[in-house]
Amino acid sequence: MSSPTPRVLSIQSHVVHGYVGNKSAVFPLQLLGFDVSPLNSVQFSNHTGYENGFKGDVVDGEGLRRLVSGMSSNGVLAHSHLLTGYIGSESFLEAVVSVVSSLLDLTPTGFKYVCDPVLGDDGRLYVPASLVSHYRSSVLPLAYMVTPNAFEAELLTGAKVGGEEEAKEACRIMHGMGPRVVVITSLPK
Repeated sequence: MSSPTPRVLSIQSHVVHGYVGNKSAVFPLQLLGFDVSPLNSVQFSNHTGYENGFKGDVVDGEGLRRLVSGMSSNGVLAHSHLLTGYIGSESFLEAVVSVVSSLLDLTPTGFKYVCDPVLGDDGRLYVPASLVSHYRSSVLPLAYMVTPNAFEAELLTGAKVGGEEEAKEACRIMHGMGPRVVVITSLPK
């Protein structure tokens, strides 16, 4: 008897131009055999790093709660994995914590939460600075895996990440915050 298809709830950004967030995650996960439910945290014209900015809308925490409530009431919320990426507001991040709790209740064994804490890069925040403390106190303790870049690892740990040894120390610190798996996705050049 084969095991059921693993299901991923992917809560990330969506851009019209470019490939970040759900636009870059859904298809590869499907190719790997996952049934993916993309839930967009934002709908932007392009990613936030463009010189002339971006236009679009941010889903707030109440919007996420409504979407998840609709999924739950129709019996389609049970997922074996949660993947989060860009989150643009405190209320949305707080709602994500509630979603993790709901998914843990529905899938108490084998559930994996993979958190890409998209905070910024190259010394520049993409999100409000207040989100950093929320990630430290509420999100990382729930995550099975966390995938920050070097800048994000520094923000989350308070440790400098300038090379391999410092990255290892930042990984040790993050392990102490909860995640079993820590992958720092970049190091400074």
